[in-house]
Amino acid sequence: MDSKVELEAKTAHFEHVSQVPVDPKAGDAALEVLGDSRIHYEVTIEDDHRVLSKIDRWIMPIMLVVYSLQQLDKSSVSYTSVFGIIEDTHLVGFQYSWLTSIVYLAQLVWQPVSSYFLVRLPIAKYLAVHVFMWGVCVASSAAAHNFQGLIAARFFLGIFEATVAPCFITITQMWWRRREQTMRLSMWYAANGVTGMFGSLLAWGVGHISGSLRPYQVIFLFIGCISLGVAPFVWLILPDSPTKARFLSNDEKIVAVERLRANNQGTESKIWKWSQALEVLIDPKSYMWFAFMFLCALPSGGISAFGPLIIQGFGFNQFTTILFNIPFSAIQVVVTLSSAWISTRIKLKWPVVFFLTLPPIAGAIALLKLGRTADLRNRLLGCYYVISFYTGIQPMLYTWASQNTAGHTKKLCTTGLFFVAQCAGNIVGPLLYTTAEKPYYRRGLIADLICWSALAGLVLVAVVYLSWLNARHAARRVALGKPAVVIDRSLEKFRGTRTNADEKDATNDQAFDDLTDLQNEDFIYVL
Repeated sequence: MDSKVELEAKTAHFEHVSQVPVDPKAGDAALEVLGDSRIHYEVTIEDDHRVLSKIDRWIMPIMLVVYSLQQLDKSSVSYTSVFGIIEDTHLVGFQYSWLTSIVYLAQLVWQPVSSYFLVRLPIAKYLAVHVFMWGVCVASSAAAHNFQGLIAARFFLGIFEATVAPCFITITQMWWRRREQTMRLSMWYAANGVTGMFGSLLAWGVGHISGSLRPYQVIFLFIGCISLGVAPFVWLILPDSPTKARFLSNDEKIVAVERLRANNQGTESKIWKWSQALEVLIDPKSYMWFAFMFLCALPSGGISAFGPLIIQGFGFNQFTTILFNIPFSAIQVVVTLSSAWISTRIKLKWPVVFFLTLPPIAGAIALLKLGRTADLRNRLLGCYYVISFYTGIQPMLYTWASQNTAGHTKKLCTTGLFFVAQCAGNIVGPLLYTTAEKPYYRRGLIADLICWSALAGLVLVAVVYLSWLNARHAARRVALGKPAVVIDRSLEKFRGTRTNADEKDATNDQAFDDLTDLQNEDFIYVL
């Protein structure tokens, strides 16, 4: 604990900093409390732990709840698939598939616009409005009695949900060090699995209700109203940036941004920089991330939409099908969090991503080879659960791409491009499955197998390219009189600032100058 004298000195020091005249629109938002990017402030381990604990308590619950809700709302049509929505609304051919694909088509359309608004508008308020509006869309789906009504509601659902994952990646970057980001991002992504378990149980319970409303209508109404109730809490609790957090004192705001210096990613800026947007288009990494996410999202989109129908094809009734979908979601939670823990420990992403492609490849091959006779039910179910390892890939790709990008406009444009790829994959994925191919769904499974195999090969290419970029930055540091080899402290356990610096520590003087990863020679790419 600091002595009284030390605390008074520290407070006086921070108060002096806050009086430095700063143009709040110049550079990164962190300069509002730091004053100058090149002035470093000591942060003790105790300071770090205290502020990190506050951040986790205030930010993470909101992120977990909101991400769970968007997944629940998005997946609501999947839960209704085994309770008669296809028959009740007279869906034929690919119409059911389009109820999933249209969500991602809408997101594909809205992503570029959303990326611009995320720079220009307060991120928390922007998110809160979207949570409210997607709740309206889901609840309104209960009034749809045909394909036209359902497709319209699902289109607007996609528009309003388009912002949530880009928002959360941006929030994760601006609040946590790179070492901490992997686990935090995986935690809110693992909410998908929790939602899968809750949603399956919800659908199972609602399916037993008899009344004037059809089961699918009750599911839509219940899920939509939950989002409507959560939206005001997002508006009131979630801050727009560390410098705007009401739960942090002025001293703690300085700690919150100073501890992020080693990230070399800044927090946020409200200036849209066209030069950074252009860099996204000429940076080969952008297309690498695009390919990664498309190859990951295509299988995910198909299995998310047709998962219950695939299980039903093994010979189970509608209620047993819903219950057997719960372990798939449980495995997703375990795989996602375990992968994040391993990645954090070894400080590498590529071995984890590569390994996660292998079980789904094996599971898909088995489902293609096995028949669908009653005596194979348990084996088929086991193969389906093995495929669930693919769910751990996406959060790894989220963190891998976000941790290798700097410059606020570039970060948001890269995230937007990333989610364009995700939307494209999720549009195509369900369309490769059709109810006419039940119970084998061969075309969809073959496409998934190809994607996971290509993804494994691309991981190895990414390692070589990122290693080359690190070598190029090392040469630039030498030319500027800096050490060629520096330790990336953002991936290490926090051990205080300045007093623990040595010759292998990067100075990170440009950390809050809103430079891109290609511009800042101190930036270290994560393999």
